This record gives sequence, structure tokens and C-alpha cells, in this order.
Amino acid sequence: MSFNLESSAFKNGGEIPRKFTCDGADASPALKWDAPPSGTKSLALIADDPDAPANTWVHWVMYDMEPKMLQLPEGIAKTEAILGTGHQGLNDFGNIGYGGPCPPPGKPHRYHFKLYALDIRLNLKSRSIKRDVEQAMNGHILAQTELIGTYKR
Repeated sequence: MSFNLESSAFKNGGEIPRKFTCDGADASPALKWDAPPSGTKSLALIADDPDAPANTWVHWVMYDMEPKMLQLPEGIAKTEAILGTGHQGLNDFGNIGYGGPCPPPGKPHRYHFKLYALDIRLNLKSRSIKRDVEQAMNGHILAQTELIGTYKR
């Protein structure tokens, strides 16, 4: 079964437009995906930058997303809970929701948007971080897909 993630804002491996970065409006890009596998109880999304100077930098954490959802619109509100959508955790900027690419000048960085279909709801506390989500979903991933964008300053 196919479980693909894509965006109308950029192609896989393509450049993320300025609008979705700290140099622009810092809006989250629209994302859409195929139906998750049977038995999916929730979805989780993690967006991070493995090319950050110190460690992988986390840009977005969402969890307990409804399995019937097949897309996220552009510009998701930066709130902990989004009615009918799920919960957003803390990014490495220390904020709730999406924090766009903001690399130091130099080579392009890669931004990995990873979507997970899970056989459980995570039921994590508010303001959870990537590590909490990854630990909670360990052993519960039915399928995963990834979209990669690049950005440089």
C-alpha cells in the first residue's frame, strides 16, 4: 500500500519557498497524504533539520492527529490543540507549532517532514517535544512517509 506525503508548496527534494521560513511569514506549508493503513488510530508529524550545526533541530511536532485526516492547510495556527486536527508540541525555538527553516548562512539545509501512522493515540501532555513523541510511538508505527525540502540563506 502506498502512503505518500507531498506539499503544494515544494516538491520532494526541492527548495522551500521563503514564505515558509523565518525570512518570510513563517507559515507552515500545506501538506497532503494518502490514506493511512487499516488499523491506524492516530497520525504524528515531525519536521526537523539534521544539518543544523549542533544537533538535529526540531521545527514542528504534531501528534494525535485524526487518522481520517488526509491534509493540513497552509498556515496552521500556533496553538497547542487544534480542534478536529490534533495537538502541537514544542519546537526547538521553544514555541508551540511550526517554526520554519532559519539556517545560518552557507550550504543548504535539508528539512525532513516525517508522517507516521500509529496503532495507538499517544495521549501525551501539552507542550510535548520530539523525544516524548518518538518514545511514545516506539513499537506502534504501522507506516511512515517523508517529504524533504531544502533552504539556504
